[in-house]
Formats: sequence, C-alpha cells, structure tokens
Amino acid sequence: MLTATVVFLVIGGVAVAVLALALLGGELLHFGHPEAGGPVSTEVAAGFLGAFGFAGAAAAELLGARTPVGIVIAAAVGASAAVPAAWIAWRLSRAARNMRTDATPQRRHLVGSIGVVVTPVPAGSGYGEVRIRLGGQPVKLNARADRAIPAGAEVFVIEAPSDTSVIVEETP
Repeated sequence: MLTATVVFLVIGGVAVAVLALALLGGELLHFGHPEAGGPVSTEVAAGFLGAFGFAGAAAAELLGARTPVGIVIAAAVGASAAVPAAWIAWRLSRAARNMRTDATPQRRHLVGSIGVVVTPVPAGSGYGEVRIRLGGQPVKLNARADRAIPAGAEVFVIEAPSDTSVIVEETP
C-alpha cells in the first residue's frame, strides 16, 4: 500500500531526475520557447517539484498523514516550501544565463604579448615554440624570428600570421 510519504518522495525523486537531465542535456525539457527565459524553465519546475515532494514527504511523515485531511496539510506544507524554492531556482538560473564573461581571445590579442621560448627558434624560415599567456591561460605556439633565439629567452610577439604561429623578437 502506497503511503502519502512514498508518493511525495517519488515526486521529489522525479524532480531530481528531471534536474539531472536538464543539467546534462541542456534545455531538452524546456517548457515553452527555449529563448523566452521565462519563469517556467526546467530548473524552476524541478525546484518546485523537488521542494514540494521532499517537504511534503517530511510533513506527511511528521503528521502521520493517513487521512485525506493529513495529506492535504502535507501537500500545503510542500507547496509552501515549493514556491520559494522555485523562485530561488528562477533567480539562480537567470543569473547564470545572464552572467557576463570575458570576450573570447582572438589572434589579434597575441600581438604585444610577452612569452618565453620553449624550443629554440631558428633564424629565418624554421619554427621554434614559445609559451605566452592569453586570457590568463598559458598557450604554446609555433614561433619564427629573424634571428635565432635560444630556449628560455624572453620574447615579444610582433605579428600573428595564424592562430597557431607568431613572429617574435627577443627582448633585451
């Protein structure tokens, strides 16, 4: 025989599964238009149902809800917990979607960077390797130079002919 506690726990468990699917699969379960960004997103629905189910289960167990009145009171407790949880989920998901991020680094951002030679750069036509910091991350690039530059020397990027290669000069 199913008790009210079990039913509420199943509702909470389904909400956790829906939230896991939403996190792993993006907006596969979005209700309405995916670009709308309205309050009925998967995260909000999962937050509402999860809080409703788990708070309702706790209330049903504490009240010993075996009668329709006890089940209605447990459902009311679940709903009173679900509304703030859904609002918090809506605010958090909206904040995550609208979070400002740095621009994606591009080839033009390489010019002017300071780096270190990792593999010696031969004079003229051959390639060596340099490590520079781009967007706070170390990046290893092929490097050419007019004069030979030994490993460990500090260099300055003067040109970026491609996304993976640069022309450098040794710094004094």
